[in-house]
Amino acid sequence: MGKLCQLFGKTRHAFYDYGWRASQQGLQEDIILYYIHQQRKLVPNLGTRKLHLNIAPLLQEHGIQIGRDYLFDLLQRHKLLIRRRKRKVITTDSRHWMRKYSNLTIDFRCERSEQLWVSDITYIRMGNQWGYLSLITDAYSRKIMGYCLRMDLSTQGCIDALEMALANRLYAKRALIHHSDRGSQYCSADYVRILKENEIAISMTENGDPYENALAERVNGILKTEFNLYSSSSGFEQTRELVKSSITAYNEHRPHSSCDMLTPAHAHLKQGVLTKRWKQYPKKRVDSNLQSENVMQNLQPVDDR
Repeated sequence: MGKLCQLFGKTRHAFYDYGWRASQQGLQEDIILYYIHQQRKLVPNLGTRKLHLNIAPLLQEHGIQIGRDYLFDLLQRHKLLIRRRKRKVITTDSRHWMRKYSNLTIDFRCERSEQLWVSDITYIRMGNQWGYLSLITDAYSRKIMGYCLRMDLSTQGCIDALEMALANRLYAKRALIHHSDRGSQYCSADYVRILKENEIAISMTENGDPYENALAERVNGILKTEFNLYSSSSGFEQTRELVKSSITAYNEHRPHSSCDMLTPAHAHLKQGVLTKRWKQYPKKRVDSNLQSENVMQNLQPVDDR
């Protein structure tokens, strides 16, 4: 061994030191991957930034400190980056005769939980049929307060989600606004009656623009992309249990960048404006010569770095 090391201009100590470091690096990667798989069991498509936040204290117990870029490269090597998919199914029918309410959320600023709720309906494909998930989310904490999965787009699903949200309130005396799109479910007499009975102000989008209810759309996207709720190969009852466990994990385990990296359940107990931990990049004009390059980039794996 000594002669071989001399041929390459190295000492025996350097050879053994290299082997030790390679062994240590392999052990470190195994520990990191173990905790990554643990987190992905709770939130299957958790992005890199939130993944790094969750596993950092666990790794410190082993004396391991890693940066976000190292974690990103590790995920890339092991093909664990997340691919984003875009699908759309129309669940809103605003062409009806029922009363539509004004938008009360323009320039509205949340400073505490249970000040503004946003509602929406999204879809889950189950084989050759659709399931429709009604959600009510607290705008301050991003906590899902109520939900209901049904096989139809009837008003009852929205009512069940609303009743669950009302039962889960922690601050029933706080003034509350309910914001939704102009769908027939939210304009129905039964739904409006429940809101009025609980002294909840009614707010709706006015121009049919999804950005007027962007927060609810964002929560829909998180559940679908990070919890694989685009579709389900199971039956209705199994899918409903999957929705329940996914929403529990979302509320209690997933840090939210809009809530100072707190979980929604933790943020719901706070007051005051929460720091947003995401960056807004200015829009740039795209030169025609770069269009083909951008198209190729969009085909690459996307991860919440």
